[in-house]
Amino acid sequence: MTVIEKISARDLFRKAYENRYTWDSNFPGYSADITYKRNEEIFSGKVHITPDLKGEITGIEDTAAKKAIEGQVWEITIHRIRRGFEDTHGNNTFSYGETDADGSIEILMGGKAEGDRYKLHNNEVSMVHRNIHGTVVTINTFSSHDTGEGYLSHRYDSVYHDPKTGEQKGGVSNFEDEYEKVGGYSILNRRLISTEVKGETQTQEFLFSNLKLLA
Repeated sequence: MTVIEKISARDLFRKAYENRYTWDSNFPGYSADITYKRNEEIFSGKVHITPDLKGEITGIEDTAAKKAIEGQVWEITIHRIRRGFEDTHGNNTFSYGETDADGSIEILMGGKAEGDRYKLHNNEVSMVHRNIHGTVVTINTFSSHDTGEGYLSHRYDSVYHDPKTGEQKGGVSNFEDEYEKVGGYSILNRRLISTEVKGETQTQEFLFSNLKLLA
């Protein structure tokens, strides 16, 4: 029996879960200028994130552009919220699946999260396969960096499928994230998304500048 096998799947997953970078309860929120590039179009405005991680976008009239920015701000904040392991996964069960050649370990979920699965590599979650509101999303992480207070993904992709038919919904999106330290907190300052749709590549770039913590 290997060292890994002596550790329960639940405890191994907990270690990776608690190794994610999140903002602490003292996070004051922040403001930033936002430049959104959608293919050849460019939109500029401002973003305000409150201490309870609610986002507001101002200065952008284009409905689709504003919605795209709101979606990314929601993604940014939802992944930085610090929740206890038991609060998130207390009703789930965990078991080991396959082990890949690179050492990635599959974790199969049961209970409330029945059918979901993850892969762990070097104490990080390197793959997520979840049924979210009737759509299956699969995210593979290719690179990350250690902040000293947990890891942040740098390059990853995502794809959606119908949970019943397995049919792919939309194209595969490739992400590249960059962060900067602001007052001791790591905050996203750039996200590039490239999506293959019907043989064509569509790009979106979100640039956050003039990042300032709220007083």
